[in-house]
Amino acid sequence: MILFNQLIFGPIHSRRLGLSLGVNLLPVDAKICTFDCIYCECGFNTTMQESPIPTREQVSEALEAKLKEMVKEGQMPDVITFAGNGEPTLHKDFEGIIDDTMLLRNQYCPTAKVSVLSNSTQIHKLSVFRALNKIDNNILKFDTAINRTLQLLDRPTSKKYTVEWFIEQLKKFEGHLIIQTMFLRGNYKNEIIDNTTENELNAWLDALEIIRPQQVMIYTLDRETPVQNLQKISQEELKAIAEKTRTRGFVVSVAG
Repeated sequence: MILFNQLIFGPIHSRRLGLSLGVNLLPVDAKICTFDCIYCECGFNTTMQESPIPTREQVSEALEAKLKEMVKEGQMPDVITFAGNGEPTLHKDFEGIIDDTMLLRNQYCPTAKVSVLSNSTQIHKLSVFRALNKIDNNILKFDTAINRTLQLLDRPTSKKYTVEWFIEQLKKFEGHLIIQTMFLRGNYKNEIIDNTTENELNAWLDALEIIRPQQVMIYTLDRETPVQNLQKISQEELKAIAEKTRTRGFVVSVAG
């Protein structure tokens, strides 16, 4: 499993976003998340940490230093992406950090997009909702519209996180969001997981009709996972899912 050992990491070439400069708002030695997904490249959540959560000031200073360096080298990012070792919107100063980042982006790399990869669990908080409405790419996870699959695949840490709860929160963005869905098959705790079945896809598509995102990103496994017996979906299958989604009127991007 991979933990990001720096506050600012990369830039890296993202399958979905291009040349991405990453920002990790969580400790460099722990995975902290409100999901505990069986496919997460950072592994399962950890209970111990020694390094602190970076402050708003530390994030701003580190990001500005890196952007100055990139300007000097003539290599500007396509996107500044908040991801890292868990759920970035858990940071207590998340909205302020987004405000700082937008100003730094405008100053140093005005053509770059600001993106957040979030599992959607904190979007009911007004400050998080406001912050995500300010950015260019508000990328929110929605892996399934079946509650049992949600429990097996994403393993939310609170019982309040149900499919119905997510749909109600996601539709509040009124289209200013990108839905990101991981498709896979496997077996976990002696139960089969497959969010590509007809039943799963129909429920997921019906949920998208309510959420009405501006774009849908679908992808499959690319890196090592904490649960071993998981299978990636073929490009052909992803393309077929994309076509079904497009027939509902959505813009879809596919990453294998």
